Amino acid sequence: MKRVGYLGPRGTFTEMAARVLFHEQVLEPFDTIAEGMKLTEQQEIDIAVVPLENAIEGSVNVTLDYLIHKHELPIIGEVTVPIEQHLLALPGEKEQWEQAEFVHSHPHAIAQCHEFLSRWMPETKAQFTNSTSAAAKKLSEGTAEGVVIATRLAAKQYGLEIVKENIHDYTNNHTRFVVLAGSEDRAESLLEEQKVTERTTMVITLPSDYPGALHQVLAAFSWRKLNLTKIESRPMKTGIGNYFFVMDVEQPEDDILIPGVIAELEALGFGVRVLGHYPCFEPSAAEAKVDSRTTG
Repeated sequence: MKRVGYLGPRGTFTEMAARVLFHEQVLEPFDTIAEGMKLTEQQEIDIAVVPLENAIEGSVNVTLDYLIHKHELPIIGEVTVPIEQHLLALPGEKEQWEQAEFVHSHPHAIAQCHEFLSRWMPETKAQFTNSTSAAAKKLSEGTAEGVVIATRLAAKQYGLEIVKENIHDYTNNHTRFVVLAGSEDRAESLLEEQKVTERTTMVITLPSDYPGALHQVLAAFSWRKLNLTKIESRPMKTGIGNYFFVMDVEQPEDDILIPGVIAELEALGFGVRVLGHYPCFEPSAAEAKVDSRTTG
């Protein structure tokens, strides 16, 4: 049995993602993304499941920054989970939700429900927590007042009532979660039977800021007919205007194409770091598994 850590407490979307791939393993919550990565690096847990990107709010910057600047943890898998936000209240306070002074949740969840909050709760003050389920836990323990935005799983876990269902602004809202391990052989075998597609994530550092530099990077992928599903710039933290590029390539690890890209870019003076070659679990399959294991 593997020890699989996820961003807690119990009832988070990250727990839902972890259960999709590792429902037969030992699941343990951690308090922050940074803590989960540290525990994995120190081999106190075997695997960490952390959010990487939301379809509405974009990348989870703390995950990217810690992967790039703080830790050498390979990405060994990915799962995409549908995000459904619900407004929760204590039992017996369901009818007073519009008069709540505070609404508690993760900053991304608050942002994802902006239209609902603006229309129905314009005077309610937002209070941020580390996760949606941390807000639910605080409300259930009496250390927070008002209402929370969280998952159906959190409502069940902490004995709260769903006041309003599906209050998120966009229906096609999903989050990508990545699986991190201290070494690839510690968990990769657990993902093999789940494999649907494969991806490679790379970090490219420009040798200097000169005209055509990014074009040279893109050309190395283009003439090999490699599809880039994501390109994002992130600050190098060495000064204003200094950036590197995070790129997702729709291509598994191979002996020709990916090594060819790396060799070409390094020959031109670019820095290249591979964050992982990994299998991806598709949203439609993930939805069915999450529904069957977290509802009812």
